[in-house]
Amino acid sequence: MTFPEDQLAELKKLCPEVRQCEEAGCTYLLLPGLKLPEGCNPVMVDSLLCPAARDGYASRLFFAERVQSRTPLNWNANRVRILERNWDAFSWKVSAGLRLMQMLAAHLRAFK
Repeated sequence: MTFPEDQLAELKKLCPEVRQCEEAGCTYLLLPGLKLPEGCNPVMVDSLLCPAARDGYASRLFFAERVQSRTPLNWNANRVRILERNWDAFSWKVSAGLRLMQMLAAHLRAFK
């Protein structure tokens, strides 16, 4: 799957090193050093956006490490192996059919 260039350009404003990666027929967007909302620890973390349906969610946002935030989250995907790395993700529903940047912003709203 290839994502529209205009949507990738929007993501590159936030994360200039974004790149598409494929594994097991699924296309992911690797977001190295994604800056997280205020109040998060760490403030930046490698992230992996899966914009397709997975694990009962319309999309998933994985993190290279668990993020501490003001709001306790249900980290229900632990050490999931994707692209030869371990990732964690919390339970958070995001609507389908969003642009990539809208999808990422919707996932990050969980931290506020």
